Amino acid sequence: MTDVSLGMPQLPAPDYPADVRARLEADAKEIIARYPDSRSALLPLLHLAQSEEGYVSRTGMRFCADMLGLTTAEVTAVATFYSMYRRGPGGDYQVGVCTNTLCAVMGGDAIFEELQEHLGVGNNETTPDGKVTLEHIECNAACDFAPVVMVNWEFFDNQTPESAKRLVDDLRAGRPVAPTRGAPLCTYKETARILAGFPDERPGAVEATGGAGPASLVGLRLAKGEAEPGARVVHPRGEAPRDEPMPGSGHLSSHDAPQPTSASDREHPSGPVTEEGE
Repeated sequence: MTDVSLGMPQLPAPDYPADVRARLEADAKEIIARYPDSRSALLPLLHLAQSEEGYVSRTGMRFCADMLGLTTAEVTAVATFYSMYRRGPGGDYQVGVCTNTLCAVMGGDAIFEELQEHLGVGNNETTPDGKVTLEHIECNAACDFAPVVMVNWEFFDNQTPESAKRLVDDLRAGRPVAPTRGAPLCTYKETARILAGFPDERPGAVEATGGAGPASLVGLRLAKGEAEPGARVVHPRGEAPRDEPMPGSGHLSSHDAPQPTSASDREHPSGPVTEEGE
């Protein structure tokens, strides 16, 4: 086999030990059976491979290719496209700091910078003890709770540099850590197996829900015309709500409310319009 980009011979990927291979094959067949077209199972199979080694190795990609009748090039193209697949060893806990626009202006950039200094690592680097891999991540649809930190894809809302540093210290020390909402925390490999489609056996995981935050829920009520006059503004970070009118209470917006042309543009009034357009 030759590496086309370098023109150098490339050794075949090693295989899993026989007992590991047998166990993974049984799991893989269960996954593949869920799909009418076997290649549709590639994404969960990559998560399965990741659950074994903590990242998608060349061995894992060869395994997926063998199980699905694909080339390793086809598998590699998918594994390198999605950011949730690691390409090298990482920590037990993937700590992602959202640095997209809203989280950034609410403090996400400061959190990420202070965590880099506190942990002594850069983006996508792992602490020497193998516990924490730090990365900056794109929006995770939790803007109501900005700035957000995610650990193995579980939410830690309304973070500050201080709370984020306590969080990673607890993770490294093995102290219990509970997400703000959602399912209980588990290791990266355990998370990968759940993402492969196997039952989530964590206590309380089935009942756990994320859900929208106060800002989105108020916006939804306004959009539906359900907000009562005098509704209170919901303030972030645990502040007590103040008794002040909700902007736009009563209708969506003074700009959106239907008005006669003569009322909205007094310089160009219009008369009544008949069915014939006269």
